[in-house]
Parts: sequence; C-alpha cells; structure tokens
Amino acid sequence: MSNLDNKNNKVLARTVGFWNNYKEKHPNIAQFLVFFMLSNGITVLQLVLMPVFKSIFAKTALVTTNFQVLQFGHNFDGSPYYVFDYAAGALAAGGGGGLAYFLAVQITIAIAQVINFFAQRSITFKSNSNIWKAAFWYLVAYIVITIGAAAAQGFYKAPIYNLLMNTWGWGAVGETTADVITMIINSAISFWVFFPIFKIIFKQEPENEVK
Repeated sequence: MSNLDNKNNKVLARTVGFWNNYKEKHPNIAQFLVFFMLSNGITVLQLVLMPVFKSIFAKTALVTTNFQVLQFGHNFDGSPYYVFDYAAGALAAGGGGGLAYFLAVQITIAIAQVINFFAQRSITFKSNSNIWKAAFWYLVAYIVITIGAAAAQGFYKAPIYNLLMNTWGWGAVGETTADVITMIINSAISFWVFFPIFKIIFKQEPENEVK
C-alpha cells in the first residue's frame, strides 16, 4: 500500500470518527444535516427528470388539453384562481402548459418522493416502525403538501415565467430557467414541511415491540 493510500485512509478514518463523535453529541443536528443532504440530492434528481418528462409530454396533444381544477376564489383581476392552473397551450405561446405540464411536474415529484421515502426512512431516521403505516401517513402528507404547494405556485409561477421569457426576452432559455426556479421553490416548501412529519412517522421502536 502506497503512502498516498495510507494518508487517504487516515483522513477517512478521522472524518468518520469526527462524524460519529458529532452524532453522539448532537444527534438532532446530525440528523437534520443528513436530511438536508439527501433532500438536496432528491432536488437535483427532480431537476434532471423534469425536462425529460416535459419534453416527452410536449410532443403530445396533452399540451392543448386544459387542466384548471379546484377553483379557490379569484385573482386580483377578477379571473378564477385555480389551485392547479395549467391552461391549454404551450408556455412559449402564452399558455400554461396544459395537462402535459401538470403530468410532467407531478410524475417527477412522485418519483422523487418515493425515493425520498425509502432513503430518509433507512438512512436519516433509521426507522424500524411499520413501513405500511409510515407509507400511509407519508401519502397523506404528500397529497396535502402537493395541494398546498400548487396553491402557492399560483402566486409566483406566472410572474416568473413572464419575467424570464417575455420581459427579459430569454425565450426558451427563460422557460428552462423558470422550470428550475419553480421546482426549487416546490422542493424548498416540501423540505421544511416534511422534516417534522418525518420525525413523527419514522420512529425507532424497541426491537421486542417491532417483533
């Protein structure tokens, strides 16, 4: 074994030792840091998947299929305010992306959250509680958060796309940038809401109780 390998092994051993010592002294902070790192990895995955699904659905007639559901009051200009507001037509043409954009967003988020469920349960919280019960409450939380995030999106989605695509004249680049920004905002909302929920549903139970 070379001197470089020995040095690398020593650095790795010190790093692992430091982390294990830190976890013992600050378990909650360490847990949050792991949660933070995994959540960022999931966000990166969403940023990769989103344009893939968007490009697939953009080639279908779903772009021209209107998807505006769950009306909740009105906008300042008097127009209906929808929780899920995806008007027919491509974004570049002034539409809301239609059902195609809705599916691209929701499928991306769904895949990411399934991976997030198992990763956070096994790595961050090391939970041994009933997985089906945890999955049920996770699904409930996912639906509630999805609706809440969609309702909030109505306030910033259109202005962001309009600013980048039209006001600044970035066109397709502006659309892609807006996709990234909206996905990051969605991920941030999920991040801060899911952590306390995970603390509740991902428990470490005594072994005899699990059996």
